[in-house]
Amino acid sequence: MAATSSPTPSVPRRAVAGWVLYDLANTIFSMGVVSLVFPLWVRGEVGEARADSVYGVISGISMGVIFVVSPLLGAWTDRARRRMPFLVVSTLLCVVATALLARAGFAATAALFIVANICYQAGLQFYDSLLPEVSDETNRGKIGGIGVGVGYLGSYLAVGASLFLGTENQPRLFALYAIAFALLSVPCFVFVRERGNPAPQPLTLAGAFAAVRETIATLRTTQRHPGLARFLVGRVFYTDAINTVISFMTLFTVNVALANGHDRAAAGKQAQFIMLAAITFAVAGGFVWGRLTDRVGPKRALTLVLWCWMALFALAAATGIFALPLAAMYVVACGAGFSLGGIWAADRPYMLRLTPPGRVGEFYGLYGMVGRFSAITGPFLWAAILHVAVERLGLSPLRGQGIAVLSLLGMTLVGYLILRPVSDAPRDWETLARDRA
Repeated sequence: MAATSSPTPSVPRRAVAGWVLYDLANTIFSMGVVSLVFPLWVRGEVGEARADSVYGVISGISMGVIFVVSPLLGAWTDRARRRMPFLVVSTLLCVVATALLARAGFAATAALFIVANICYQAGLQFYDSLLPEVSDETNRGKIGGIGVGVGYLGSYLAVGASLFLGTENQPRLFALYAIAFALLSVPCFVFVRERGNPAPQPLTLAGAFAAVRETIATLRTTQRHPGLARFLVGRVFYTDAINTVISFMTLFTVNVALANGHDRAAAGKQAQFIMLAAITFAVAGGFVWGRLTDRVGPKRALTLVLWCWMALFALAAATGIFALPLAAMYVVACGAGFSLGGIWAADRPYMLRLTPPGRVGEFYGLYGMVGRFSAITGPFLWAAILHVAVERLGLSPLRGQGIAVLSLLGMTLVGYLILRPVSDAPRDWETLARDRA
């Protein structure tokens, strides 16, 4: 693909293209299964009144499991000769579980979804840690941004499949998403070649726990890994805000449309149009922010994108509290899509700047863990604010949502302030190791 024209000469273009295509593949799963069809299946099984709570419990269980095991998985991959086998196995398990969704009873399908989401999240961790194999310091932001931008094309494919087949035909949709995930993953499995671990160690549970204990200990010693602990804490706050707005944007948009005089059917259509607009701008954002990250560095790029998010949260809060016209939601959605690409294009290279080369998998486990922690806590905070605003204070749901968005603005601001002292200057790990000795 044309966008992959400038990888480092030692990395074949087909390896970069394969790595990028995996981003496309797993986005089909996340959009099609997690965000679109499985919640609709739950609603059909348990009814509209219980759908949110039941889906939240199922999703929360899967995220809770991966939150616990991701540091162990990262430690294992650092001890293994290669990371790719872990990615292959997690992807295949996810594909099989996805293909079987909605073909049995409620409990079996819920369990299969939990397995599929755990394997998807684990695969994402392994995939992120392969970025150094297809990039170098000069183009890491660009290639990561290309992955983000191309990955969002998977959202088009997922939504397009649901429009073509209809969301009522859920077993066939799940099978189609599984096949697409499998086929589009193959180039990554075949073409990405790892340099390999020159000193692999036995893959034992005791060894993994020992590595995790060492990781926790090193996070308490900032001289050993300057800025790493602070970065991870800051990441909890801004990913909490962003994961939450992704989860609730559709419901928020429907309420804005209803407040502007649309009936329920038209409000649902407006939500679909707004999501498509957000996806379109997310594709562009991945490319733009990736290039900007290479030009100005990951810290400055992430700072700029967090400021963009804070402005968008302010506009979204005003839209809910003051019932602004629906056009304001189009602005918010397009800006959020564009800025979402910036988060992933900037903070992955930022994390790599703070990570010792020999412990990439282990620390990417922590990187993923803080994101997954926020995926658990954010929706609970949103629900608590809505409960107080609507049921205790008697506010409308739309105004309550506007107030909840203010909490997202506050979390993003806290994350920004925590990150301010963290430099993204490349570390001299050999010198740091000698100083510790």
